[in-house]
Amino acid sequence: MTALLEVQGLEAFYGRTKALHGLSFAMEKGGITTILGANGAGKTTTLRAISRMVRTTGTIRFEGEPLERKATEEVVQLGIAHAPEGRGTFVHLTVEENLRLGAWGQRERGNIKEDFERVFGYFPVLRERRRQAAGTLSGGEQQMLTMARALATEPAVLLIDELSMGLAPIIVEELYQHVRNIAAQGLSILIVEQFAHEILGIADRAGIMLHGRMLHSGPPAFIADELAGAYLGGEPASHLG
Repeated sequence: MTALLEVQGLEAFYGRTKALHGLSFAMEKGGITTILGANGAGKTTTLRAISRMVRTTGTIRFEGEPLERKATEEVVQLGIAHAPEGRGTFVHLTVEENLRLGAWGQRERGNIKEDFERVFGYFPVLRERRRQAAGTLSGGEQQMLTMARALATEPAVLLIDELSMGLAPIIVEELYQHVRNIAAQGLSILIVEQFAHEILGIADRAGIMLHGRMLHSGPPAFIADELAGAYLGGEPASHLG
């Protein structure tokens, strides 16, 4: 089976500092793929590299098409959306205004309402909050808005960075149920996380990053076994954070 997203020999740089060191992995179409790793492992940089936000060498292909010379907006137009770390909402704008910014330039004006209905179907609470300033939402609701804004572009692949950051376990569990529901609609999801417990319960494929390299990859059960027998970054590998 041809990979939907394929990364080969990827190196990424912040100035002269190299953050990724020959990273290679492939993501198949459909389902949920997760990459786990301690803080500083290179997970966020991997998503930024795919979205063309950092300088890279190596190969990134989406449905066989090279991305290395693409601008970020071109990557979005091809069908890759990015829900960034730290939620990244425009706190002084309403939920609806945030969603309009997410869809801006991607869809014909006549389809904006259709896009809103689709994302509100995933996150009904955002429909109730549509005229509320994003900064007044709870942390979990802001994370939903970040995902909804990315989904407004109607992507084929959704990149999610640290969904669980700063949130209570019960909220994380709810958010992962939303991720499961989104994937069930046929969207391919690549999510990077420090904390393994919840995501390994819903992922179809998984990998572990360490120091900018892919340490292990395989079925979630295999990765769980690897985590149970290893310590990364001085913390128990079952938490990776």
